[in-house]
Amino acid sequence: MTEHVGRWLAVVGAVAAVLGLCLILVGRFAPSGRFLPGDIVVRRPGFTLYLPLATCVAASILLTLAFWLAALLRR
Repeated sequence: MTEHVGRWLAVVGAVAAVLGLCLILVGRFAPSGRFLPGDIVVRRPGFTLYLPLATCVAASILLTLAFWLAALLRR
């Protein structure tokens, strides 16, 4: 039982470390919050609309590949 919990904590820690590194890189390379050229920003007085279309597509592709790889490795 404790071995299972230990593995789970190690995975959670590794995921947290990777997410932390990603946030550091995003802050360094895209400080304005705009990631890709396909993202839409509309600014009006008192109103800002941000539609991260290209970022959502890229994130979807990366997550699909990550889950596909995880499923492949579990076999």
